[in-house]
Amino acid sequence: MAPLPDGFSYAEWNATYNGLSFGIAAMGSATIFFWLQLPNVTKSYRTALTITGIVTLIATYHYIRIFNSWSEAFTVASKDGGEYEVKLTGAPFNDGYRYVDWLLTVPLLLIELILVMKLPQAETVSLSWKLGLASALMVALGYPGEIQEDLSVRWFWWCLSMIPFCYVVFTLAVGLAEATCKQPSPAAASLASAARYLTVFSWLTYPFVYMVKSVGLAGPAATMYEQVGYSIADVMAKAVFGVLIWALAAEKSAVEESGKLLPN
Repeated sequence: MAPLPDGFSYAEWNATYNGLSFGIAAMGSATIFFWLQLPNVTKSYRTALTITGIVTLIATYHYIRIFNSWSEAFTVASKDGGEYEVKLTGAPFNDGYRYVDWLLTVPLLLIELILVMKLPQAETVSLSWKLGLASALMVALGYPGEIQEDLSVRWFWWCLSMIPFCYVVFTLAVGLAEATCKQPSPAAASLASAARYLTVFSWLTYPFVYMVKSVGLAGPAATMYEQVGYSIADVMAKAVFGVLIWALAAEKSAVEESGKLLPN
């Protein structure tokens, strides 16, 4: 929990406010959609879709907490109908909620992808443990740097967190390529590939947002870019990724029900 810089303009405060609001709306809507779709997929894929909804539900809760913390950290008032003035209230802005969210949801994101691909049981268990632990370690290593103002310390923890990050990204991009080709239909293979690469693309956003304060940006502008950047990346990595998981589950369910693939 780092202290907020003073001197926010209304545009900077409002951009962050709207970014967090967008996160709440996207995650909450996605949760409702995923759970409503549970009866429309076969039992084989309901666990994956349930986890998808749990991920966005956890994210919705934490976005509400971050949004409330942001709102309580400022007073916004207009003088005589003129421009809005933004002032710090002295209440701390707790961005730690974001890391708690990631620690819970990032491993689940990877597990839901593995489950919906329906790999052999031994491979499913092995990959779930390896990717789950690596992603949790990545988040845990990133947090100490996030709360530091010393740039050398931020870079140190960034480099450490990139080690498990690179392992997970390599596994998604290369390690699961063969399993993707074995999906029961061209559409399913295409959706599995899209889910893998969307995860890689959205994940690559996080290290760059993390570095915002390490490349010369500071003060309110850096805070705004960081919060808005993380919000956009989260929606892509959870809500949009979840839609692909649902589409893949629905496609494979349709193939199985049509008799083109016998269920395991």
